[in-house]
Amino acid sequence: MADISHLAGLIAGGAHPSPFPFTDVVMTTTHKTLRGPRSAIIMCKKEDRLANITGLDEKEAKREKDLAGKIDRAIFPGLQGGPQENIIAAKAVAFKEVLTPKFRTYAHQTVKNAQALAQTLMEQGIKLVTNGTDNHLILIDLRQLGIGLGKPTAVALEEAGFCTNCNTVPYDPSTPFKPSGVRIGTPALTTRGMKESEMKQIGEWMAKVIKDINNSTLKLKIKSDVKELCGQFPVYEGLE
Repeated sequence: MADISHLAGLIAGGAHPSPFPFTDVVMTTTHKTLRGPRSAIIMCKKEDRLANITGLDEKEAKREKDLAGKIDRAIFPGLQGGPQENIIAAKAVAFKEVLTPKFRTYAHQTVKNAQALAQTLMEQGIKLVTNGTDNHLILIDLRQLGIGLGKPTAVALEEAGFCTNCNTVPYDPSTPFKPSGVRIGTPALTTRGMKESEMKQIGEWMAKVIKDINNSTLKLKIKSDVKELCGQFPVYEGLE
């Protein structure tokens, strides 16, 4: 089984290796890098290769080997009910977009942007857990600046115009409620049409805030700059 919720869009766009055909079951959300509605899908092989059919008649054996049927029955009526037709329609639209050359361009640019942003942060002295990235995600390690700084740093970044989230880092000496890291990603910025040059500017701004999270004047100035930059990249123009 593989959970590709974060990477599904990059995989569909050819920017990241795929778990197919090596896995029996693959599940993913349909938002995040797929850019669809907040929902999910499960994909699987037709037959359950681990099914025990010893002593079963042909009909029972067929049912026992039906992996797709098992999952369908577990989801509905087992776990869910009342399907939302508007969400199903939205997923269909998203999947159609995934098949376009523009989506492939978006997926590859998302990775390029993340790598450019990661490189800029490191050049500014910001420690990253993996010293770079191969996908759309970056995890900032704040332990060199202090333990448990994830939440106040995320709040400071938001005050400067950057939406991030605090996150634990490997072997975090603090608790999940006061983590020592901040997680960021580039799908939304890429969707708006931003590229490597914008990532460099954003990385420099973020580094300044991270190093001086209590500087209100700095945060207000950068927030104004961020607003001006975003004005150059309206959401819907980036999707065209």
